[in-house]
Amino acid sequence: MRPVKAWCSAEEVHVTLADGRTISAPLWWYPFLRDLDQSALNDIELMYEGVWWPEVEEGISVQSMFRGIKAPGAKAPQKVA
Repeated sequence: MRPVKAWCSAEEVHVTLADGRTISAPLWWYPFLRDLDQSALNDIELMYEGVWWPEVEEGISVQSMFRGIKAPGAKAPQKVA
């Protein structure tokens, strides 16, 4: 599950894998990304089995995205009624 491309939209992290699949996860799953602007969100280094944000010295594995594993402290945004 080697990533070949990664980027962030306003609400999700997206990773394209070497086999052609693209996986996505909500940004709120990764609280360490919360304070980054769009430029820093997209300053992503590819690792063999994950992605890394040098600005915050944090990363996520592709496997954790597949398994739905959120980072510690992840809280879903409040929904407006």
